Amino acid sequence: MKLAKRLILGSAAALFAVGGAQAADLPLKAKAVEYVRICSLYGAGFYYIPGTDTCIKLGGYLRAEVNFDAGGSHTPYWSGTGGLNNRLRNDYTFRTRALTSIDTRTATEYGVVRTYAELVNQWTTGSDGVAGGTVALYNAFIQFAGFTFGKAQSVFAAPWNTYPGNLGSLLGGDDSSTAQNQISYTAQFGNGISGTLSLEDQSGYRTASLYNVTTATGTQWLSQTQTSAYGGTSIPDIVGRVRIDQAWGLFQVAAAAHQVRASYYNPASEISGHPDDKYGFAVQAALSLKNLPTGPGDSLNVSAIYTDGATKYVLFAGGPFVHYNSSDVAYQGLASLSNADGVFQTGGDIKTVTAWGMNGAFNHNWNPYWTTSLFGSYTKVDFGDAAGIYAAALRSTVGGTVTGSPNYNIAQIGTRTSWTPVKNLTFTGEVTYTNLDQDFQGVTGIVTPAGKPAANYEFKDQQIWSGIFRAQRNF
Repeated sequence: MKLAKRLILGSAAALFAVGGAQAADLPLKAKAVEYVRICSLYGAGFYYIPGTDTCIKLGGYLRAEVNFDAGGSHTPYWSGTGGLNNRLRNDYTFRTRALTSIDTRTATEYGVVRTYAELVNQWTTGSDGVAGGTVALYNAFIQFAGFTFGKAQSVFAAPWNTYPGNLGSLLGGDDSSTAQNQISYTAQFGNGISGTLSLEDQSGYRTASLYNVTTATGTQWLSQTQTSAYGGTSIPDIVGRVRIDQAWGLFQVAAAAHQVRASYYNPASEISGHPDDKYGFAVQAALSLKNLPTGPGDSLNVSAIYTDGATKYVLFAGGPFVHYNSSDVAYQGLASLSNADGVFQTGGDIKTVTAWGMNGAFNHNWNPYWTTSLFGSYTKVDFGDAAGIYAAALRSTVGGTVTGSPNYNIAQIGTRTSWTPVKNLTFTGEVTYTNLDQDFQGVTGIVTPAGKPAANYEFKDQQIWSGIFRAQRNF
């Protein structure tokens, strides 16, 4: 009886064990896998964000470069420590930059809603900041129903900014590559024709200097460290543009109104009075021709600009310019060129500064791997009615035999050659010649320019040769 009982219980246990094992082996219903889908609505590289109808594209570049007789991103040594032209400057400047871009787009009943941002991490020889580098936000904007809100390329600038075929700082035009805070609206009229109206923040990027010549010292005149008498911003720059985009290239005309607003005759006293506000302006035309007879992919990019009381529109990438070199009649030669919107003296009104410039480049593809560009620029600055009081103030503080005016010209010419051995990897070499042609002549009395000894200095033109080698991987 006991044996039978044991057999029955053992059999039951075996059956339960086998049944449990079989039950465990039964397939369970798998959770649905949501695959990332390609979004073909807005071009290559876009994907749908899982669970949404928004498309996203991640991109950017990593760049490593070394500059010779120039600052980062090939800014010639025309000011600062580099312009002193002595043992305090770095003969070379390394720069490494990583830029990440995020582009999202969503189709709505109002059209496409777009957000775009460019985040930059950068290290440059002699810089400070996070681990010896800098963090920056280039673009960050929202586009909706024709409107743009945020930090975006200026409506005024040409699509190539001041880089028609070059890597470095090219004068004679407007540069908005790091973007302007703005609110703008663009209307599309068909056949590639559009019109845009924009309100843009003038602070910093669009404001040159405004000088009260009564208060500057000799050292400040020579080193261009005069205190700017600009007041706070009151009205943003008002910018308009008409543009035509076609298969042959593009053409655009842009104009901007810029408020010139001083603080006080005596910056330390608001009861000292101030000159009335003035309005400056800038106008620019830009033309790009593509697929020239010289070869597939060749292009010609040119722009021309005129400003009155809005000098930063034509000298966005440079100024003031202070550069030293040898002299046969004094301790050293000196070019001291001001980047000013206007000049006034205590009790007087603002006298605006005019400027005009042009730049351009011819870009030629030798084959799919090698490209060469020839580029140049010319800029002329005229102080007009302001020249007399500016020159008189400078002569009274620096003494010597100085004659002439603060008017000046700057000419640049250069060439760039690029090699792209594989897609999106490019190695580039570039060299630029810059001539600072000033109108002041003669020798100063004994003064002490910033960073220099007390000695006589000869006002004379200055020439700068600069170069860059860059490796860049886009993704």
